[in-house]
Amino acid sequence: MKATVIGLGLIGGSFALSLKDNALCERVTGIEHSEKSAQRALELGLVDAIVTLDEALAESDLIVLATPVDTLPVLATKILNRLGPNQILMDMGSTKQELCEVTMMHPHRGRLVATPPMWGTENSGPDAAVHNAFKGRTVVICDRHLSDDDAAKQVEHIYRTLGMPIKYMSAEEQDMHCAYISHISHITSFALALTVLEKEREEEHIFDLAGGGFESTVRLAKSLPQTWAPIFLENKYNILDVLREHIHQLQILRRMIERDDREGLVEAMQRANKIREILH
Repeated sequence: MKATVIGLGLIGGSFALSLKDNALCERVTGIEHSEKSAQRALELGLVDAIVTLDEALAESDLIVLATPVDTLPVLATKILNRLGPNQILMDMGSTKQELCEVTMMHPHRGRLVATPPMWGTENSGPDAAVHNAFKGRTVVICDRHLSDDDAAKQVEHIYRTLGMPIKYMSAEEQDMHCAYISHISHITSFALALTVLEKEREEEHIFDLAGGGFESTVRLAKSLPQTWAPIFLENKYNILDVLREHIHQLQILRRMIERDDREGLVEAMQRANKIREILH
């Protein structure tokens, strides 16, 4: 099998490495709009060659979209228009509903497998790509019934070879769950970083005193804005719903602190500690 990965940053670059490391493809090529990133991807051995979209469509059995989510509907449609009956298109975007709605009625919709891996870091670009990135990481296949069976089975084979547990759900369910377990974490991290940066104008030593807890909490604030702004806007209604509840919980904690409600704080934190039973 020959594959082309479009977008050679953290996700695309790591996926290209995984395809090569696990001998899933005899040739892995890449498409990258940044000449600097394309050259770096070659230097790092992420791909065997940089190609054009025309070349990819002519030679590749699998085309992987790993570009910002706001580019996916148009790019996927453009590729589906020219995709052959035995070629497969898969995307790795964090949101799925708009992509699936736009491509729903496309005559070649069956060749698309919509599938976000539940993995990422705060780093970006080709240098962020790592080996074995996806092992043990859950992946979702959205609206599998809309994909041709042979296309879905090939993608499932790839993920199982990479050691990734597979979950199945609708695009709507996927976006809702990601708002809770991924997107809100990033918004909270960005907000905390902005809060501390604002305070740092007054307190020059605040970063000198920052420990591991602060670093782990704001780690995601180092994520690429060009990646996350489109995700927040694509999934805005789910994110706004999560934010309402998050702000409500913050307001409850604030009132408890204002009232010196030690018992209420302890009870609230004990309820929060139940997350250990889920994330262990």
